[in-house]
Amino acid sequence: MPKILSTHPLHPRATAMLVGAGRLVVASALDARTLAAEAKDAEIVIVRAPLPPALFEGAAKLRAAIRHGAGLDMIPMDAATAAGVLVANVPAVNARSVAEHVMFVTLALFRRFRMVDRDLRAKGWLAGREHANANSELAGKTIGIVGLGAVGQEVGHIAAHGFDLNVVATTRSMRPAPERVGFLSIDALVEQSDIIVLCCPLTEETRGLISRERIARMKPSALLVNVSRGPVVDDDALIEALQKGRIGGAALDVFATQPLPPGHPYFGFDNVIITPHMAGITEESMMRMGTGAAGEALLVLANKMPVNLRNPEVVQHYRRRFPVDA
Repeated sequence: MPKILSTHPLHPRATAMLVGAGRLVVASALDARTLAAEAKDAEIVIVRAPLPPALFEGAAKLRAAIRHGAGLDMIPMDAATAAGVLVANVPAVNARSVAEHVMFVTLALFRRFRMVDRDLRAKGWLAGREHANANSELAGKTIGIVGLGAVGQEVGHIAAHGFDLNVVATTRSMRPAPERVGFLSIDALVEQSDIIVLCCPLTEETRGLISRERIARMKPSALLVNVSRGPVVDDDALIEALQKGRIGGAALDVFATQPLPPGHPYFGFDNVIITPHMAGITEESMMRMGTGAAGEALLVLANKMPVNLRNPEVVQHYRRRFPVDA
C-alpha cells in the first residue's frame, strides 16, 4: 500500500476516502528532521505545516505534495519542482469560514467586546456596560479589502449585502469588480477605509505591504484585520501605532513567527484581538479541505494529474519518474 503522510490528522470523511488506496500516516512531529525522515518512503504528503526543502531531496518515491487548503507558502516550490514532485492545493474551500471570521472580529472590535467582557467579570455590570458608550455600528462605514481572491470576494459580499458597508478593494489583476465593490490603489484604500482587511497571498510584492508609511496614512479610528500572512504587516510599525493610539485597533490571525511567543507586545493591547491562525478552520471547512486534498491524492495514486496542479512546469520531469495517463 502506498504511504500517504499527513502533517496533521484529517477529517474523518477524508480519512475514509483514502481507505484502500493508501496507508495514511500522521507525522509524529513537525520539525524539519522528522518530516524529512518520515517522508522518505511516502508517495503523497498532505501539508498543513511548513515542509523543509530537504524533504524533497530524500523522498525518492514522492509523487505529490498536496496543500490542505489554498496557501502555498508552506511548500518550497523550487525544491518540489526540482525533484519532479507535483504540487497541488485546494483553493477557495475555506473562503466562507475566513470571511465570517473577519466579520466576527470586526464586530468584536467595534463593540469593544474584550473590554466589556473583562470589566463585566472583574468590576460588575455597570463597569462593563460603560464601554457601550464608545461602541460603533458597521453600516455605512468603508471596508477596504487587499486581495480579491476567493476570500476577499466573500468578505466583500458579506460586508455589502449583510452589513451595508461600502466596499473598496485593491488587487493585482484589476478585472471587472464584483457587484458593489470599487477599486482603489493601495494608498487610497488605506487612507479612506474604516476597516482594512488583508486577504492577499504572501509574495515578494506583498511582504511588508502594510508599512510604517501606509499605517501613518490610516484613519486614527481605523481597524486592521489580517487573515493573509504575518509578514504582509510591518510588526514594529503596527505596535508603535497601537502604543501611540494612532489607529483604532487590530485583529490578527497570522504572524511572522508562529506560534506567537508568550509576552509578545500584541497581547498587551485591549484593542487587539489575537487568534491562533484559525480564521479558516471550522468543522465544515476542515471537511472540505480534507476531502479536497484526499481527492487530489486519489487522482495522483491513480496515475492521473491533480485538478489543482500549481507547478505545471514539473510535468515533463514527473512523467519521466512516473508514467501518467493523458
